[in-house]
Amino acid sequence: MNAKVIIYLLGKISAGLAIAQLLPLLMSVVYGEYATSRTFIFSIAVAVILAGIFDYYGDGRGARNLSVREGIGTVFFSWLLAAALGALPYCFDGILNPAAAYFESMSGLTTTGATAIANLDIVSRSLLLWRTLTHWIGGIGIIVLFVALLPQIAGGAVYLFNAEVSGFSNSRILPRIRTTAVALFYIYLLFTIILTGMLAILGMSTYDAVNHACSAIATGGFSTYNDSIAHFHSAGIEIVTGLFMILAAGNFALYYQVTQIGLKVLWHDLEFKSYIVLLTIFTVLISINIIMVNGYSVADGVREAFFQVASFGSTTGYVSADYDQWPSFSKLILAVTFLTGGCAGSTAGGIKVCRFIVLLKTVMAELRRTMHPQMLLNVYYAKRRLPTETIINVSRFFFVYVLVIAILTMLLCLSGVDVDEAVFGVASCISSVGPAFGSIGATGNYAGVTGMGQLTLALAMLLGRLELFTVLALLRGEYWLSSKRW
Repeated sequence: MNAKVIIYLLGKISAGLAIAQLLPLLMSVVYGEYATSRTFIFSIAVAVILAGIFDYYGDGRGARNLSVREGIGTVFFSWLLAAALGALPYCFDGILNPAAAYFESMSGLTTTGATAIANLDIVSRSLLLWRTLTHWIGGIGIIVLFVALLPQIAGGAVYLFNAEVSGFSNSRILPRIRTTAVALFYIYLLFTIILTGMLAILGMSTYDAVNHACSAIATGGFSTYNDSIAHFHSAGIEIVTGLFMILAAGNFALYYQVTQIGLKVLWHDLEFKSYIVLLTIFTVLISINIIMVNGYSVADGVREAFFQVASFGSTTGYVSADYDQWPSFSKLILAVTFLTGGCAGSTAGGIKVCRFIVLLKTVMAELRRTMHPQMLLNVYYAKRRLPTETIINVSRFFFVYVLVIAILTMLLCLSGVDVDEAVFGVASCISSVGPAFGSIGATGNYAGVTGMGQLTLALAMLLGRLELFTVLALLRGEYWLSSKRW
């Protein structure tokens, strides 16, 4: 493994994050938040110094021909480094301790949206903008953005791209990886601009519109207010934001195909169609439940159910109502919704709809084979027979997903969190949702979790964002000790 090429690429990540902090620095000057200006100056200085050190000790000559091992290492260490550099403004500002700051930064970059800040009212506007910006950067993916903007990576980009783009479906829409990354970036940017404009028209200030649009398209969930989207008391804002959250949880490669073929590709795509059907069913079930039990009017019940299902189904985590007061059945549906997650190739987290489709079809095929033992196990996805390897990979992912939740739940319990909140907290963070239930639910936050607990949850966020195996591969001795190039 060529460690110098990884160091070289980490230098570029450091430089990129230094540049990204120039925007909130400029805003802090414009708004007269000079204490926060010093915070960003210090943070940028650290990032620039690190970039210089990495550039000095690194060697970019191997970047054109990255191996799988180097690609995995670059992605993993890029996220660790980015979270550390992203945490510096919170530390220098004094609003969070180092563990909580790292948690907040990782939550932003992985688009989880869980917060350790107890009161957003005391946070400067420029620091809140940085918080949102980490969502937007993390949503498109540090590495995908990296590949899109740095042409010199060339052939080695495939390992970086594959380690970050979610799901088992092929998100490569154009012959060249860099061309694909650029196309996805422009779609992402276009969605952000459109939503910003619509939210501004619906009554948000420009500042709030930018923050909430960036957060929604990234399926992140950070808001500039303690009570999230509920702060605006606007059905229009909730409906538009809900629709764009659902859109952001769809496969971005599919949207590129829409520009080439037309809207019909959306309904012909099995995963996207199943995703919309699932959200519709969950919305109807919760609407009926809260109308009957909580006494909501039909209009309010449907509105609140739609928004919360869209929020959890896209793994954004925005809140429009105190769903902790809803019946257990509705809360269970919300949990199923965020565990299912969005579509492959989206900014959403969760297990992904395509995997659930494969799991369901595999179970049905096994049931048929139980009745007909001589029958071959054939599983079809979008009218194509899936290779056995794909079925095994999906089953393996589901097993490891559940296993990791169990292990991290035990670790979180050791930090003093109640078992029920620990289970949903870990499940929420690994699924990139953020809010869970109880003290870390609709009206709560993660400020009361210990430093050990926050770091455990930060690990859950990273595992979920990189879909487990990119991180777990580093636990094998072969990764560190093997002299072979792979």
